[in-house]
Amino acid sequence: MRLLIVEDNVELAELLAKGLQSAGYETDVLSTVEEATSVLLTTFYAALILDLGLPDGDGLALLRELRHRNNPIPVLVLTARGGLHDRVHGLRSGADDYLVKPFALEELIARLEAQLRRPGHLLGSTLRIANLEFDTRNRQASIDDKPQLLSARETEVLELLMRSKGRVVSKKQAEDHIFGHSGEVASNAIEVYVHRLRKQLSERGAKVQVHTIRGVGYLIAEEN
Repeated sequence: MRLLIVEDNVELAELLAKGLQSAGYETDVLSTVEEATSVLLTTFYAALILDLGLPDGDGLALLRELRHRNNPIPVLVLTARGGLHDRVHGLRSGADDYLVKPFALEELIARLEAQLRRPGHLLGSTLRIANLEFDTRNRQASIDDKPQLLSARETEVLELLMRSKGRVVSKKQAEDHIFGHSGEVASNAIEVYVHRLRKQLSERGAKVQVHTIRGVGYLIAEEN
């Protein structure tokens, strides 16, 4: 499960990334509103951890833009602005939770998990297409209620495709989801994982098809 941290304090960002990775999350770290705005247009993240005092603007501007685009990503705001007015303003701007610096990492993780457990978010929810299910909490795929063993990369591809049911996932979206915004990726890596996943699902009786839309990306759908 990949998270985006937008924090310009390098030391704090590194501590957050290490702590969240120890808790089982993958993370990307950015430091400006401009970078985050660009990346969030193309990359799926489970949640956003957002500082407000960024070098090129206020994080609330980014938050309001996300909500204006109807992006439902859970947003946990981190800030030194601890006054009642600041907290209310942040929540009314679209934040799901608000944590004042300094804070304990354990509390941040607990608050984050509380957001991800909410209906429609990632923890404790099940995705289904035909006889194929994916438990997002345990990251377990099942066909006809029988658990299936997939590689970590195949699992990530499957989760992204199932979350995007009815929509085409671009190659770039898949690369960023699996390898991170700054990851180095072989040109055919995604094709390889999609091919392996398609073969696994077919051989195990899943009544779905993973389509390659040439020049566009990938789409999962029920068999015709």
